[in-house]
Amino acid sequence: MGFNNLINTQKDENLRKVAIVGIYDGYNVTEEDCIRSLDELENLVDTAGGVVIARVMQAKSAPDVRTFIGSGKTEELARICEDNDIDLVVVDDELSPSQIRNLEDQLKVASVIDRSMLILDIFARRAVTNEGRLQVELAQLRYTAPRLVGKNKELSRQGATGGNPIGTRGPGETKLEIERRRIRERITALQREIDDLARVRATMRRARDESRITRVSIVGYTNAGKSTILNLLTGAGILTEDKLFATLDPTTRKFKLPSGTEILLTDTVGFIRRLPHHLISAFRSTLEEAVMADVLMIIIDASDPEYSEHLEVTEKLLLDLGAKDKPTLYVFNKCDLSADTLPHLPSDKKTVYISAKTGEGVDNMIAELENIIRTLKHEYTFVLPPSAASLLSKLYRTGEVLNTEYLPDGSVCVKAVADEATAGQLSQYIKTN
Repeated sequence: MGFNNLINTQKDENLRKVAIVGIYDGYNVTEEDCIRSLDELENLVDTAGGVVIARVMQAKSAPDVRTFIGSGKTEELARICEDNDIDLVVVDDELSPSQIRNLEDQLKVASVIDRSMLILDIFARRAVTNEGRLQVELAQLRYTAPRLVGKNKELSRQGATGGNPIGTRGPGETKLEIERRRIRERITALQREIDDLARVRATMRRARDESRITRVSIVGYTNAGKSTILNLLTGAGILTEDKLFATLDPTTRKFKLPSGTEILLTDTVGFIRRLPHHLISAFRSTLEEAVMADVLMIIIDASDPEYSEHLEVTEKLLLDLGAKDKPTLYVFNKCDLSADTLPHLPSDKKTVYISAKTGEGVDNMIAELENIIRTLKHEYTFVLPPSAASLLSKLYRTGEVLNTEYLPDGSVCVKAVADEATAGQLSQYIKTN
């Protein structure tokens, strides 16, 4: 069983022609599940700079150990590739090294890669900072080095000539079949550099902790509009595109709430189904921005019919990272593009609806965010002597000053809403009666 869908496209002829492949068993993975997953895989191919010419699906109880899709379907796919000048096949699953070799040999195409390899390739293209590039290279070495074997293809840091075709942005070595010792040495060196950068990040984080500015991490499925929201609120100037993984490197900006309290907003890398384990591991130091946050804003694309599955993926990854049980504001974005009936979540999830593009609902989102932050704090009365009067600015910056009274002896009586950490730092000045 199964069917093939040849896609008639008038896109740029210079784009690399790609066939995508998926299987379903009809039980754990239905045909509809497979179609949706291939839709997302096609978006990934588009993000990587290719164009999907053919889509092949196969009903199969389990992947074939030799070719993933079986000999008959492999022969059919080979004809499709030959007839349509397709030289790259992307399989919507994880392949073993032998499956890659067998498929490349039988399909007679330049490359066969799997879903994880494609995502790693996109991350390699999108990484901007030195830390991002190191993290991607580490993930690629750990994942792709044992898989990309079999045809002695050259794989340089810049990829092959002709515009870095998909699947050729490799892990930084000059050949695929490099010695295991050199791979281990490179992995060790990369991990050492990433650990050094992680220590720097931890130092910066401790400085933020000492300042006690509330930290809010903006998280969610890729292309939900996280960067657009941060740009709207803070003018961060982050690149925004209607593509998956437009932003990889976390960006943190200050934002002043209507009460005058300053908070830190951090835009994080987008999540996706089956995000490669090695990628999560390599990006752990940056993903920890979500773990260390005081509040989460989960952004959901209200116009996407699969929003509930995307939210499930996001919450599962947050749980794996140890960041699930935090005060959370659920933000349905792109409501201007959604159907007449807006999606709803259970009543225990604080939910707002906005359009970052038009600005609709943004004021309500900010108000609800401030309400959540206010629940993290309590009202205190501080009496600051003249020698500690400079701490008043700290209360303005990290809390919400409700009233100030200057006393005859030069002290300042301050009624303010502050978090427990700030109150602890100023505990000697708290008025107890």
